[in-house]
Amino acid sequence: MLIEFLEALFLLSTMVMAAYLIRHYLFTIAVLKFGKKWKTASNHGNASYQPTVSILIPARNEEHVIGRLLQRMTELTYPKDKLQVIVIDDASRDGTGKIAEQYSEKYSYVKVIHRGEHEGGRGKASALNAGLKHALGEIVLCFDADYYPQKDIVEKLVKEFADPTVWAVQGRVVVLNEPQNVVTRLVALERTGGYRVDQEARDRLGLITQFGGTVGGFRRQLLEKLGGWDEQMLAEDTDLTFRIYLAGYKVKYVLDAECYEEAVDSWQAYWRQRYRWAKGHMQCAFKHALNLLKSDKLTLIQKIDGLLLLNVYFMPILVFTSWIVSIPLFVLKFCRWLSPFWVAASISMYSAVGNFAPFYEVGVGAYLDGRTRAQWLIPLLAFTFLYNVPICTKAFLDLLFSKLIGKNSNHWDKTAHFGNGNCYIAIFQKR
Repeated sequence: MLIEFLEALFLLSTMVMAAYLIRHYLFTIAVLKFGKKWKTASNHGNASYQPTVSILIPARNEEHVIGRLLQRMTELTYPKDKLQVIVIDDASRDGTGKIAEQYSEKYSYVKVIHRGEHEGGRGKASALNAGLKHALGEIVLCFDADYYPQKDIVEKLVKEFADPTVWAVQGRVVVLNEPQNVVTRLVALERTGGYRVDQEARDRLGLITQFGGTVGGFRRQLLEKLGGWDEQMLAEDTDLTFRIYLAGYKVKYVLDAECYEEAVDSWQAYWRQRYRWAKGHMQCAFKHALNLLKSDKLTLIQKIDGLLLLNVYFMPILVFTSWIVSIPLFVLKFCRWLSPFWVAASISMYSAVGNFAPFYEVGVGAYLDGRTRAQWLIPLLAFTFLYNVPICTKAFLDLLFSKLIGKNSNHWDKTAHFGNGNCYIAIFQKR
């Protein structure tokens, strides 16, 4: 009886991995075949469409990077009389608020909201909701404090809203401090696969395009209709993505709207960031999976893609479980008909896992970007996957425990930034 149960469990896990494998094959082939045509098409739009725009910048202890971003805000080519920049100083204990105030005093379109200890530190979603109350623009854009956008990024993002069917947009994230060390280089590869291939394919194939929490925006009317960001969710971006689609709207991906981030530069920082992402994503899976299946706003293929997207952080746990299950099956000489699945699972460990831009998407993304040297590091992504097994397992167990005791972890355990991307700014100055 035990053997039959283990065989069924192993077969089920292999089938799920195969689903991710097929999904990423389709994404990769589609972008590889039509990528250049899509990129040309993405440049089309109504460049003369210039609505009023409010930019929200949540910042908590960001004194090393906030000045860099605000200086860039003053260099944006979008008409300043139609621009509002709102910095939410979320109970910072460093010079973040002071630096922001210096820009506010000098530039009339820059506004600073200071949140004290009694109201701040409750999470990024809470800070964004505080900023939204002061937003006057028809379009609301969001940028994290460590980001460095193109000068014309506002034009590239808002031109999509000239289409009345577009209610939200997402731009491309590129790592600013990629040359710093091996960690930043691997994160850059993950971002390449995720944004150059995964996001582009989902958008063009009419699937669930994900709002990434930054370098994107919405019609203010939509945010108000949805009630802003859910402050109980760690992954407020994924949560908002599915609330948008379940309400009958969609997110438009803009490939050429690039913004440069300061990526984590140590394995400890990587753990903390991905743990928060994994736990928040799992929260979204528990919250939205059933509603996704019952929705009358989505097609069957969108529901399938949505489920795969929601459960992506469970994949390292599932693969690890399949390894554990395969040991007794192998030792106890499991059924011969199951042996091909055992081989398939071992291959899937590297290629089919849907977490952090799998092998195919990273390779093709780097190829399309002309980054031949970066491709040499792709095999090292096997280590990041192995590293994510304990990260996602701990996130899952902690989430289950918090649900059992009725405790919700929504504090802002943010990534620390030290301005390590500053020395690479010159590379992107002309973009």
